[in-house]
Amino acid sequence: MAGIADKVDKAWEGKDINEIADAPVEALQGVSEADAKHLKDAFNIKTVRDLGTNKYFLWAQGIAKLAE
Repeated sequence: MAGIADKVDKAWEGKDINEIADAPVEALQGVSEADAKHLKDAFNIKTVRDLGTNKYFLWAQGIAKLAE
């Protein structure tokens, strides 16, 4: 879990990685409740896992990587 604590809100620090994956996206530092609502409305993203496995985000990440 090294490096995870500085990427999640205080309430999620020290939690099991599976708990964090299934946490609401606002568990990530910098993601507000309003941001979470936009993600849910636009992409039906509710959890950190949903965000990390969303096909559009993965496609964009792959394209960005190839463009390096």
